[in-house]
Amino acid sequence: MFDDNSYKSKMSKTIDVFIKELNSLRTGRANSSMLDLIKIDVYGQKLPINQLGTITTPEPRTINIQVWDINNVSLVDSSIKKSELGLNPQIDGQLIRLPIPDLSEERRTEIKKIVKSMGEKCKVSIRNIRRDGNDELKKLLKSKKISEDDEKKYIKKIQDYTDSNVKLIDEKVLSKEKEIMTI
Repeated sequence: MFDDNSYKSKMSKTIDVFIKELNSLRTGRANSSMLDLIKIDVYGQKLPINQLGTITTPEPRTINIQVWDINNVSLVDSSIKKSELGLNPQIDGQLIRLPIPDLSEERRTEIKKIVKSMGEKCKVSIRNIRRDGNDELKKLLKSKKISEDDEKKYIKKIQDYTDSNVKLIDEKVLSKEKEIMTI
């Protein structure tokens, strides 16, 4: 029998990854999830910053990282400098301050393009999941495990999932672009 929920779940996971990537993009505001993609090589493994310290945003343009182990401060500092975020950490003992500079118009346009491209990649992933589901349905129909009516019903369900997820991606892209262009 065909399990349409597995395709629905795959699409949801794809959307979750997309949202996480969107949140890690730097806009003009301080957002602790900007640091999610930065991994620090410590204790013989790569760990995210939030496993090495407490991240807070005390002001709209500042992120503070209270590093728990003083030996990791320089590792966190160098990883942030090496990242593509363009942030300049200021160290005060075990506290690292990250002032978030204003975005230039040029950088805003660049980020908008990145957001659009991320949205398109996500849509392609969603459509690939739809295609996989439709291919599985054709095989099940061919091997007479489902009827033509069932195939049509499930193809419609998968198309509905696809449509709603593509709509959600478009909404997220528009919302992120609005956030980027807001000074």
